[in-house]
Amino acid sequence: MTRPVFPNIQWSGEGPRILGINPWIFDFAAFNVWSRPVGLLACLDMLRAAGASVALMDCLDRTWSDVPWPKAGKYGTGHYPKEELPLPDELFFMDRRYSRYGLPREQVKEALGALNPAPELIMVSSIMTYWYPGALDALELAAEVWPDVPRMLGGNYATLCTDHAREHARADAIMQGTMETEANWASVWNVLGQPVPPLPENAGLGLALDLYSEPRYAPILGSRGCPFTCDYCASHALYPNFTQGSPDAVYASIRQEYDRGVRDFAFYDDALLVTPDRWLWPVLDRIVHDGLDLRLHTPNAMHVRRLNKEVCGRLREAGLHTVRLGLETTDFDNRHDVKLTRREWEDGARNLLEAGFDLDDIGVYILFGLPNQNLDNVEQAIDHVRAFGFRPHLAHYTPIPGSPMFHKAVAASPHPIADEPLFQNNSIWPCVPGGFNWEDAQRWKQLMQGR
Repeated sequence: MTRPVFPNIQWSGEGPRILGINPWIFDFAAFNVWSRPVGLLACLDMLRAAGASVALMDCLDRTWSDVPWPKAGKYGTGHYPKEELPLPDELFFMDRRYSRYGLPREQVKEALGALNPAPELIMVSSIMTYWYPGALDALELAAEVWPDVPRMLGGNYATLCTDHAREHARADAIMQGTMETEANWASVWNVLGQPVPPLPENAGLGLALDLYSEPRYAPILGSRGCPFTCDYCASHALYPNFTQGSPDAVYASIRQEYDRGVRDFAFYDDALLVTPDRWLWPVLDRIVHDGLDLRLHTPNAMHVRRLNKEVCGRLREAGLHTVRLGLETTDFDNRHDVKLTRREWEDGARNLLEAGFDLDDIGVYILFGLPNQNLDNVEQAIDHVRAFGFRPHLAHYTPIPGSPMFHKAVAASPHPIADEPLFQNNSIWPCVPGGFNWEDAQRWKQLMQGR
């Protein structure tokens, strides 16, 4: 077998060597919507700035030309390669195929084995709690290649399901929360046997994007956390403080990737339009001033109530293409998120259209599968969105530990979702009576398409 060329695995920086691994997705379905492990990339950026040498193995990145990869979708999105796996015992009742999404495991192992010199610490990320089998597999693989190198697990699964991770993960340390806390920052350097350096400037907001050798897209991270406390969201459990970065640092990151050929940029902020004067407007103004021909995307959805005419015009002028809105429900008197009136929704929608956005690029998220939800309201919301000419998207509810609504989900679900994260998977419709079935799934698909 010819050894694959893997330009990503190169040491960057001087000092103790730390390898970050973004693991595969284990799930019934997965689609790449400008996916990047921003938490892991922030950690690697901090560590390098503090004197470490870092490298990245992203199992979800298009890396080898000899790996068959599905045809790319719009603006760089698309499907992942996949390998079908047996259903986990806990999910035996599901009539769906379960797969590992991402690069082939054996080629990842070969590429890791070729990394020389070996790492002194391995950090594995975790995103969705129910994707933890991918994180555990990455830890196992690291142990196969370097049995004596310490392994640390961090990210959302490690933070929100810590007891489960401690019981099941083959890790030497579990990191709860973000690295920029005093205890977590010290723990990394203690594992390395190194003195603890001060946190670098812009800690938690800088991203080591240069570790991708041929990026097709890049994230923009101007803030961490969210000032709001929506019932279904665990943002406060993951990032207790809402922090915003400097416009100079954010623009420098965009310009660096733009000069490397990137043209698609996705905002990863949970509260993009909150106090935009602090960083967003200065960044967009510089994009326009410098004539950057790029496309901006908002997969995390924007707060509709803030979409006045000026905001929509500035976003359009700077190159926003993919618009995602968080409507959630048209039952405006009983909302689980930031209060939104019918008038605010209609004004925001109208302002987008008057600013010249293409209807094909505007999608609206509607919550589906909440505990004790009246699904008739979901149908009404779909009809309401389609009446505007927008495309509705069902945002399937994920019961997230640490979110205000989680106790209601535990009471409503027939599954032990508090004990086993696999039951938190929104693909099984964990809080919908009867759970997932193909007949209902097809019916909802037809409703979304207006049939």
